[in-house]
Amino acid sequence: MIIHYSFPQLIMEPIYPLITLLLILVITLLYFTYHQITTTKKQLHLGFKTYPFLGTLPQFLANRHRFLDWSTEVLASIPTHTSIFFRPGKVHGVITAYPPNVEHILKTRFDNYPKGARFASLLHDFLGTGIFNADDHLWRVQRKTASFEFNKRSLKNFVLDSVRSEIITRLIPILKEASGSNRVLDLQDVLERFAFDNVCKLAFDYDPGCLAGNGSGESEFMRAFEEAATLSAERFMYALPFLWRIKKLFNIGSEKRLRDSIETVNGFADRIIRTRLDEISREQRINNLNYQDLLSRFISSTEEISEVQRDCNFLRDVVISFILAGRDTTSSGLSWFFWLLSNNSDVLTKIRSEVGNVRARADKQVGDSYNFDDLREMNYLHAALSETLRLYPPVPVDTRSCSEDDIFPDGTKVKKNWFVTYNTYAMGRMESIWGRDCLVFRPERWIDENGLYKPENPFRYPVFHAGPRICLGKEMAYVQMKSIVACVVEQFDVDVLGKEKCPEYLLSLTLRTKNGLPVRVKPRKL
Repeated sequence: MIIHYSFPQLIMEPIYPLITLLLILVITLLYFTYHQITTTKKQLHLGFKTYPFLGTLPQFLANRHRFLDWSTEVLASIPTHTSIFFRPGKVHGVITAYPPNVEHILKTRFDNYPKGARFASLLHDFLGTGIFNADDHLWRVQRKTASFEFNKRSLKNFVLDSVRSEIITRLIPILKEASGSNRVLDLQDVLERFAFDNVCKLAFDYDPGCLAGNGSGESEFMRAFEEAATLSAERFMYALPFLWRIKKLFNIGSEKRLRDSIETVNGFADRIIRTRLDEISREQRINNLNYQDLLSRFISSTEEISEVQRDCNFLRDVVISFILAGRDTTSSGLSWFFWLLSNNSDVLTKIRSEVGNVRARADKQVGDSYNFDDLREMNYLHAALSETLRLYPPVPVDTRSCSEDDIFPDGTKVKKNWFVTYNTYAMGRMESIWGRDCLVFRPERWIDENGLYKPENPFRYPVFHAGPRICLGKEMAYVQMKSIVACVVEQFDVDVLGKEKCPEYLLSLTLRTKNGLPVRVKPRKL
């Protein structure tokens, strides 16, 4: 018998064994992947839901618009609040809200958890090699230079004088004008402008007059700075990590907007640097003066920074990093504070009572500013601000990289080159840390039996980070926030529009309210 084969049959029949082998390999791979995932789930009590090949990607895409609340829900369901997270593109790591793990990352094994290449590359266009994006020697040099200034007692007085001037000459007049016209004011924008002026005067001996509205250049910088921070943060949220690089290569979409915004930000920073260099050169030549602001100290720290890093690009990174630290963090905390205060009249009453008692003891009139000792007496106000930062930390998550294989105190295995993220936002909402009323705004949890403020362990409350990289400006931030609140609440009633509903947050590099904080201000009847 003669069997006739068609041409396609002659082509396909030799491939059948290969197809069969491939199917067997795929089925085997799926089985072992499923086995690994189910084993991980059992070890971590479920945690982030994962899928073969796709990892956490489907759940991530469904929840990235509410990443903080989603991750909080997941971590709260696990006894040690720690889960492995991975998705395509070599994004593999651990997210934790467990204090012993946080201490392990930030202190015990500090050298094993640098910022790392992935984090640095995502933010390099915006922050360059500034202190928040640097590791090893370059970070230590910047830390040393900055800490010298923050440890000086004279700096405390300078900050207080700067804050006092900004409040009396700019902030209070703006609030009085708004209260007289009954117009709606974006308080978040006002607070950001206040903080921007203050950090520029403190760090660069430069007054941009942004709150006073002295020029359009500063307003353009503010808009560009906000956009650059937001778009830089969005790089962490791409479904596939390489997509932002493709957009950057072709200069399209969000990457084009980011490049334009960064050009504006860099132009403003370069102008500050050129002005400072000219002033130092001129004054030292004439009067041999020694400037002590932060920027001048970085300019003079030539013996510890290489020639490549000592150029204007490095100084620009320093300027932008300190603007981010001083402008966005305190304004974020105060914006959430005034919203919480509008919904907790009992807290407002207690703050006003405390401020009034301090004013009476200091023999001050309403409208007078407060000195450093006055502010230290305001324990309840300090507690209310700390409680705000617990629920709405300005930096809600922080990420590091694992240099060598490690094991967390809770038993979680961490592999080399994995990212590790501690979720400060989630930690503030954990019943195991703060009790059953963890979602309640209750400043009293920060007050001891003597009525004094009691600080919390920084690894349970890493709002200002902890360990060697703990925030240098923590005390300055409280001075600024307490000065503003004390002067505002005793002179004005601040009514937040739509206060019954929690403002939607914008997950940028800091936790800002998405649509600002619209308020009406009225003179307080004393």
